Amino acid sequence: MVTERIFGELPTGEGVRIFHMENQDGSYAEVMQYGAILVKLGVPDRNGTIVDVVLGYDGIDGYLTNGCFFGAVIGRNGNRIESGKFSVCGEEVILAQNENGNNLHSGPDGFEKKLWDVGEISQEKNSVTLSRISPDGENGFPGEFRISVKYEFTEEHELRITYQGMCDKATVANMTNHSYFNLNGEGSGDILGQHLSIRAKYYNPVRDSASIPTGEYAPVEGTPMDFSKFKTIGQDIEAEFEQLQFTGGYDHNYVTDNYAKGNCRIIASAYAKESGIAMDVASDCPCVQFYAGNFVEHEKGKNGHIYEKRSGFCLETQVEPNAVNVEDFHSPILPAGEQYHSVTSYRFYVK
Repeated sequence: MVTERIFGELPTGEGVRIFHMENQDGSYAEVMQYGAILVKLGVPDRNGTIVDVVLGYDGIDGYLTNGCFFGAVIGRNGNRIESGKFSVCGEEVILAQNENGNNLHSGPDGFEKKLWDVGEISQEKNSVTLSRISPDGENGFPGEFRISVKYEFTEEHELRITYQGMCDKATVANMTNHSYFNLNGEGSGDILGQHLSIRAKYYNPVRDSASIPTGEYAPVEGTPMDFSKFKTIGQDIEAEFEQLQFTGGYDHNYVTDNYAKGNCRIIASAYAKESGIAMDVASDCPCVQFYAGNFVEHEKGKNGHIYEKRSGFCLETQVEPNAVNVEDFHSPILPAGEQYHSVTSYRFYVK
């Protein structure tokens, strides 16, 4: 069942609606118009208690800043573009350099800072569709991009996110969701003891602390980057390994197994022994960025909780960072008039 309420008011005076999608077991997801942001995600632990497993804020004010991108839809491009420059159809595109001389998450003020329109609300599918028109030249990107994001919450405790769009010029389309998960519940402490597996034989090493990939695919085997079998996030995070030292812990792109266009398959799984909550991440994207919340610092979050370093982890489905500038990576270029379609889901269960 989908219900709605007013979450808050923007400085412009516009009201922001939030949508509560609840299944028959009382599990729920809450998504708001501003930034198409996932605000809450409540799922049962082993005792049947509903636990909110995503980091966020109690009110709209926190999301107006939201330097950590809690719950946000990122667009047009997730992750980094080197020097904020790329070429498409022979024309150079220049974006803002908003992090270490590069462009991060299409900012400043990407899709996560826009008020989205409300589209279809389906009681039958327990879903909400949000949409917007990103005008030609917005944040430097070419073309008028008509985009929608559909959130659906199922009886199987699965949050399914579907991105669709079309642009009248060739552009970059590489959208993701930047939720931070803590499977013991938001505000419960760090995630170092939670177990993770990523179905990937390769990852993309970065050159330095600016986190632009070298362009190579490096094997995870025999390195602290290996999550091909379950291990705790904290097991190797402080290892004397150059890649982890560059980024203060895990903040790397994994090139997932069995990618084929349109093939939605499980790419990562996680669980917390304390709560018993487990999660499977499925996507039709070729890659996933695993970020261990290394730079979260004294964020005043929900329910009076203070989020510190590694209070949550992200699994952001995508193409490789800076892929638009690397021929051997999966291209994020969406040709003019072609349909953009991508699906990622997070399914929760007790283990």
